Formats: sequence, structure tokens, C-alpha cells
Amino acid sequence: MIISLVVAMDEAGGIGKMGKLPWHLSADLKRFKNLTWGHHLIMGRKTYESIGRALPRRTNVIITRSAAFEAVGCLVAGSLAAALRMAKERGEQEAFVIGGGQIFAQALPMAQRLHLTRVHARLDCDVFFPFIKEEDWVVKESSQHPADENNEYPATYFLMERQ
Repeated sequence: MIISLVVAMDEAGGIGKMGKLPWHLSADLKRFKNLTWGHHLIMGRKTYESIGRALPRRTNVIITRSAAFEAVGCLVAGSLAAALRMAKERGEQEAFVIGGGQIFAQALPMAQRLHLTRVHARLDCDVFFPFIKEEDWVVKESSQHPADENNEYPATYFLMERQ
């Protein structure tokens, strides 16, 4: 099973502010939906709570230390390893880790793919993506998207694979 990370980050590596995305990029949301449709999404509890619901047409796996935690329409795992095991046992070919910061830090060393949206701005963030060693990754695809009425900042989309 391929382990992929999907993340949008600003120029300083910021990925969130007070439990929310600090930008609105319609094109990136559409890209995220197309990438993850029909797959397992693995996320921490705080990321799930910031979304506020299970994302449709995907198997949502929430990682939490709370044994009593329940989320309608979601699977719950006690660790990243357990979440990945669930996805693999259910026949997943590519599982998508979508955050937050602590989950990304745990998943980065084992990830084979990185679907990165680089938001071309420096925003006031309080959660950051872990440092990426550029020499560990090769860019397979990239495309640019300008700012417009539905995308408040320009962005570049990357598909990167571990060397």
C-alpha cells in the first residue's frame, strides 16, 4: 500500500491557524477531492473536528488516544500504525494522510508520495508541516494556479515521490 501525504502549506510551512485553514483555495479543494475520492483518509482528531464531518465517498479514519471517541461514518484508530493497518486490511492501494501537524510528523518518514500545494504567501499560522529534506524527494509533476475570485492566493501543486 502506498502511503501518501496531502498537504497545503504556505511559504513558511504553515498549515493551520486556530484549527482552520488560513486561506480559501477552491481549486485546491477540488484537487483534494479528486485525489482522495474512493480512498482511505487518515487524520488526527483535531483535523476531523476542524472539518466537522466525515468526508463523503471516502473511508475516514480518525486517530485519537481516547478509547471513547466516536465519529459518525468514521473508523477510529488508536495510532497511525493502527490506522494504516486498517486501510491495508481493507484492501486500500493508496492511503492518504491529511493531517494535522503531529500526524504528518509521524507519517512523513514512511510516506512514499507527497501531494503538496505550496500557497504563495506567508500567513499567520500556529501549526506547521515538518521539515522536508528536498534531497529525499523528486518532483514528478507540478502546475501553477493563479489567484482569482475563488482562490485568494496563487499556488503551485506538486506530486513528489520519495527517492
